[in-house]
Amino acid sequence: MAILKIYNLTKSFGGLKALKDVSMELRQGEIFSLIGPNGAGKTTLFNVITNLIAYETGGIFFSSNSKEINLNKIPLYKMTEIGISRTFQNIRLFSDLSVIDNVKIGLHSKTRSGFISTIFNSKSKRTEEMNITAKAIEYLKFVGIAKYAYEIADNLSYGDQRRLEIARALASEPKLLLLDEPAAGMNITESKLLMNSIRQIKEKGITVFLIEHDMKVVMEISDEIYVLDYGEVIAKGTPDEIRNNKKVIEAYLGKDYANA
Repeated sequence: MAILKIYNLTKSFGGLKALKDVSMELRQGEIFSLIGPNGAGKTTLFNVITNLIAYETGGIFFSSNSKEINLNKIPLYKMTEIGISRTFQNIRLFSDLSVIDNVKIGLHSKTRSGFISTIFNSKSKRTEEMNITAKAIEYLKFVGIAKYAYEIADNLSYGDQRRLEIARALASEPKLLLLDEPAAGMNITESKLLMNSIRQIKEKGITVFLIEHDMKVVMEISDEIYVLDYGEVIAKGTPDEIRNNKKVIEAYLGKDYANA
């Protein structure tokens, strides 16, 4: 079943067409990668999907609870509510807060305590806070950084900050998780841990859509890959199909990669 359908999408910035007639279909519970040269329109597509920026023509539809939702009508702040969460190319943490507090922020979107319960710190509110703390620890364990739970986020290594972003995104319990260059700046060991985490996210039934330049990560974890070049989809297919696609080799991978 398709969880995300994109039809004939276009987006321009002045005279530059960042996206040209882009169509995609993402199946539920699989891992999809979006690759292409710098400036190909990859992050623009993520921004359009999450309504961070508006598009001109086409449509984007998200399936949730057997209903198809037109994302053009969903404001950015309600994306997590319907089941879409994301990370960004540039890390966006609350750097002065603790690691666990960063994750708890993601969980507080699911809280039920009202204004009065919060003001008077009622028993129900205290119980809910205890549950949120326990859940936050579980998400930190999941991405492998629970030992840093009470460290200030800014003190984490770059790779661990990336993992913290993923933990916070998962805390909102998404059905679709968008990851913008999650392996950027990671060493080989960190990349392997990331790949394992993404596979485990898939096992939870969450659809993952990632932008990534690390081809080892892309080729090892993707069920299907889309390739953008100058705002257009020039190819889609399995890792093996993309690895041997002449258009992709010429536009992005290069002959050295193809012959490796």
